[in-house]
Amino acid sequence: MEKIRKIVFPVGGLGTRFHPLTKVIPKEMLGLLDKPLIHYAFEEALAAGVEEFVFVTRHGKNSIEDYFDYVIDNLPEFYTNKRGICYVRQTKPLGLGHAVLCAKNVVNNEPFAVMSADDFICHHRSCIGDMMASYNGKNMAAVIEVQREDVSKYGIIDVDYEQDNFIIAKSVCEKPSITDAKSNYGIVGRYVLSHEIFDVLSDLEPGINGEIQLTDAMMQMIPTHGLVGFKFEGERFDCGSKEGILSAILHISSHNPELQPIIKKFMSGEK
Repeated sequence: MEKIRKIVFPVGGLGTRFHPLTKVIPKEMLGLLDKPLIHYAFEEALAAGVEEFVFVTRHGKNSIEDYFDYVIDNLPEFYTNKRGICYVRQTKPLGLGHAVLCAKNVVNNEPFAVMSADDFICHHRSCIGDMMASYNGKNMAAVIEVQREDVSKYGIIDVDYEQDNFIIAKSVCEKPSITDAKSNYGIVGRYVLSHEIFDVLSDLEPGINGEIQLTDAMMQMIPTHGLVGFKFEGERFDCGSKEGILSAILHISSHNPELQPIIKKFMSGEK
């Protein structure tokens, strides 16, 4: 099976849940202690052996490019190991599917990965690395079990059968109602996809919220490319929300020897 060499980071979203801060700071640059969200995603992809990093940005996201100028300048092995980084502009935030489509001419005719910095997965293994290693030509998405009342926040898989850490999907639906959801397996921001998804995205009509939905494209491809849900190891935090980013910060802090006493003191109410 062809090696996955390229990854796409869709970082052109508006970050409305963090306004007014994200009017001037990209959501992906919000910090988890001493590193921004996007850095953790970058490290996960780096650990997976990704060779080319494609950031889909927009107006107002220049700080991401400036930041990675600094990061890569302090990683001398980045270019010596024949890795590369580039930036593609998304002129309007028209959905995840549209952001992925913007990377078409950079990805070209090879399978590729997609990662959302919003979904912070804390584990010693690289989630996207495990997915890349498991890729067999079928489209793949990371999944978690979500509460029934939360299914309308996710793309939900209709399960055909399960085998080990894999869920073979019959279908997928973006943000269904509780009554319409076929399971409680929700897709989170890790994907490994066939390049042929670009042809589907190019002809795709806007879906829910008037956006080009990546799940709609994956749904259309099930007859030819299948869809596999990957049940990953580790704890996932939705850092696109205030409660998620706070939980992630507390989680990291509670495992940091220097910060553990501070967390314990705060939780106990000591002054």
